[in-house]
Amino acid sequence: MNTVITIGREFGSGGRELGRRIAEILGYEYYDNEILTEIVKHTELSENYIKEIVEGKSHRLFPITVEHTFVAGCDYTIQQVQNIYRAQTEVIKDMATKSNCVIVGRCADFILRESDVKLFRIFVYADMESRIRRCFERAPEGEDMDEKQMRKYIQKIDKGRSSYYEDYTLQKWGDKSNYDMCFNTTNVRIEEIADHIASIFK
Repeated sequence: MNTVITIGREFGSGGRELGRRIAEILGYEYYDNEILTEIVKHTELSENYIKEIVEGKSHRLFPITVEHTFVAGCDYTIQQVQNIYRAQTEVIKDMATKSNCVIVGRCADFILRESDVKLFRIFVYADMESRIRRCFERAPEGEDMDEKQMRKYIQKIDKGRSSYYEDYTLQKWGDKSNYDMCFNTTNVRIEEIADHIASIFK
């Protein structure tokens, strides 16, 4: 039975780096943007469009899990969005069956909840000041923004992630009851947390 570690994260908290480091230490496969690439193959939609949908930037279609209950004018768009989620579910389940892996975002913690894998769900968060600082340290998020603009940008990304997660799972994004471990990365080196988590699986 494969071990799958899922990473949910606030934007700028270092969750993506944490997932990558854990995978490197354990020798696990690491899936993040690779999921988008595979969804493109399943749907033949553009990667940019799919990214807009899975990051919650395009449409708020709650309750998204209820089919055939919307006005006719929206049917085509809604069907596309549902097809993307179905493809995402297939891709993530397929990745989980192939090998031990770390999967970042994409509702993987919910999608794999009843799969035949050893599932370990992590959520990563940090205070706003720490997240702003991390974003300024990397490109392109920190380019041409002041602190106020960066704060709004982070809040916008988080709102999209929260909406997407809650629409599909009917669970609250970031709620500690939905995860096995939650890590506050404020003023903490990501490497230290990665080493700590990886030691659990060695």
